[in-house]
Amino acid sequence: MPPLAERLRPQTLDNYIGQKHLVGEKAILRQMIESGRVASFILWGPPGVGKTTLAKIIANKLDRPFYTLSAVTSGVKDVREVIEKAKSNRFFSQGGNPILFIDEIHRFSKSQQDSLLGAVENGTVTLIGATTENPSFEVITPLLSRCQVYVLKPLESEDLLELAHHAITTDSELKHREIVLEETESLLRYAGGDARKLLNILELVVNAEENEKVIFTNEIVTERLQQNPSAYDKDGEMHYDIISAFIKSIRGSDPDAAVYWLARMVAGGAAAEDIGLANPNALLLANACFDALQKIGWPEGRIILAEATIYLAASPKSNSAYLAIDNALAMVERTGNLPVPLHLRNSPTKLMKELNYGKNYKYSHDFPNHFVEQQFMPTELMKEQIWKVQNNPTESKLGDWLRTLWKGRY
Repeated sequence: MPPLAERLRPQTLDNYIGQKHLVGEKAILRQMIESGRVASFILWGPPGVGKTTLAKIIANKLDRPFYTLSAVTSGVKDVREVIEKAKSNRFFSQGGNPILFIDEIHRFSKSQQDSLLGAVENGTVTLIGATTENPSFEVITPLLSRCQVYVLKPLESEDLLELAHHAITTDSELKHREIVLEETESLLRYAGGDARKLLNILELVVNAEENEKVIFTNEIVTERLQQNPSAYDKDGEMHYDIISAFIKSIRGSDPDAAVYWLARMVAGGAAAEDIGLANPNALLLANACFDALQKIGWPEGRIILAEATIYLAASPKSNSAYLAIDNALAMVERTGNLPVPLHLRNSPTKLMKELNYGKNYKYSHDFPNHFVEQQFMPTELMKEQIWKVQNNPTESKLGDWLRTLWKGRY
């Protein structure tokens, strides 16, 4: 029997959940599909948000030859063979050019992508590509210029819950079980905006329960999965967006946001938690001590160790940074991978600028006191405070300064 995610794959736009900005009423892709006038385009979005499903809906809807290639298993020879077939069949197609769907097109090499150019340009095929990677970096410029890029978003909580209830009530297997979604926080958190993950979790928990009645609670879902939901990818675009948000939050004098983005990187040492911000020089001296010991050795190193030990022992103490990073890590665990606000995102390419990456970002150094109030945290966390000022001279001074900048915070 196919997995639940495959059994529930929608066949029409009316059953498609999410991506209302593309397939909702009067949205661009819905109009294109319903009119039958489909131009070449690339679907860019994270896994499990409906890229392949959209392509299959187009295949079902349009009266055209439809070819599928996977960039993982196909080479230049496969591409040329499909193009030759398309040339032969285009004259027998009443609805328009044959459609070539390439899944994970970002995995195609430059030569493989080059082999598509002529066929796309002269209309031998209409190309639909799907990618989880930024097309600006992974698709060659000549091919990208011949395709419109549509961005698919992670599914919202409402979409995921709609999908879960749809699965429970309509699936040929699940509808025969008594399934109760008593708690859904863990289910949504582990799914992380991915429809396939959500359905896989549903299926896993149901299959693991011997009783006819299955009650979903946060504890049961966590126990069954035993894994961290973080999707931080140091090689992907999110890495650069989070670094960009981290740097801009520091520049913008927002410690809450800076520590939050730090936690996002850590989730994917020096022992500084005891003294911390009560005396920031303590960490510098500890590192200098470590460096000096490597250069000088023993027995002279004992003097350096004694100096650092006495300095650290006599220094004021604070664990506010320690508490802040733990608080931020717990927040990341609880809320998952919230999107980086558009104005904080990295925008090195024309496509990303067209998608409003970095738009309306205010450069702090252009304003009085090198500060301007703007949003640095994800929208869902704007009211959260992560770093709490402790009672020592250094932090009190920092707190006073932040309060003059951020009215009503800290």
